[in-house]
Amino acid sequence: MSRQVQGYVYLALAMLTVGSTVIASKLIASGLPPFSATALRFAIAFPVLLLLMRATGARLPRFSRHDRLILIIQAGAGSVGYTTLLISGLRLTSAADAGVIIGTLPVVSAAISILLLRERPQRALLLAVALATSGVLSIAFTPDAAGGSLAGNALIFCAVVCEGLFILLNKRLNTEIAPLAQSTLMAGIGFIVAAIPAIFEAPFADGISASAVAAVVYYALVPTVGGFLLWYAGAERVSGTEAALFTALAPVSAVMFAFIILGEPVGLNQIAGIACVLAAVLGLAFAGSRRMKFARGDR
Repeated sequence: MSRQVQGYVYLALAMLTVGSTVIASKLIASGLPPFSATALRFAIAFPVLLLLMRATGARLPRFSRHDRLILIIQAGAGSVGYTTLLISGLRLTSAADAGVIIGTLPVVSAAISILLLRERPQRALLLAVALATSGVLSIAFTPDAAGGSLAGNALIFCAVVCEGLFILLNKRLNTEIAPLAQSTLMAGIGFIVAAIPAIFEAPFADGISASAVAAVVYYALVPTVGGFLLWYAGAERVSGTEAALFTALAPVSAVMFAFIILGEPVGLNQIAGIACVLAAVLGLAFAGSRRMKFARGDR
C-alpha cells in the first residue's frame, strides 16, 4: 500500500469517527446533562493526550496574554460550546438531521471568515454557501419527517457556528502550537470551563444511564484521541486539498450510522440535504485546488 493510499485510509477512518460523535451524543443526551457529559469527556481525554505528549516529546510554547485569552475562548466555543450544544440539540432532533447540519462546517467556517475578517468572497464560496443553506433548509422545514425538530436543528447549527469560530480564532494566535499540544490544551481548559456549570446540573440527582457513560468514554477515547491521531497520520501523507475532501465523509457517516445503529428512518429530505452539503464541500475543495494550481503556474 502506497503512502498516499495509507493517508486516504487514515483520513476516511478519522471522518468515520467524527460522524460517530453524532450517534454518541444522541446516546449521551438521553442519560446525562450536557455540561456534565462534556466535563467527563475531557476528564478522560486530557490525561491520555498528556501521555501522548510525553511519549512524543511534544512541548507547550510560552504564550502571551493575548494568546492565553484566545485559547480560553477557543476552548469555551469550540470544545465546550460545540459539545454541549450538540448534545442539547440531539435531545430534540434526529441524529440524521444533525449529521446533515454538521456537514456544513467547512462552508460555515468560510462564511464566518468573510463576515468577521472581511475576506473577499469568491464565486465558488458563494455557490457553496447557497448549496449548504439549501441542504439545511431541506430538513429545517420538514422536521417531523424523521423525528426532527426546528429548535433542535437550530441548536445543532449553533454548535457548528461555535466550531467555525474555533477555526477562525486559530488564525488569531501569534504563537505556533503543535496540533497535539493544542488538542491537549483544549481538553484541559475545556474540562475546567465545563466543570463549573456541571456542578449546578447535579448529574447524580436523577440517576445516570450506563449507556450514556459508555458513550462519553467512547467519545473521549475514539473520536477525541483516536480521531486526532488518524487525521494527522493521514494529513501528513496527502496534500491539504485532498485532506479537505475527506471532511465530506463526516455527514455521510453520521446519517449512515443513524440508520444502522439507531434505526432512524432516512427520508428524501435528508438525502436531498446531504447531497447539497456534499456538493458544497466538494465544490469548495476543488475550487481551492484550482486556485493553488494557478498560483503555482500549473495547467
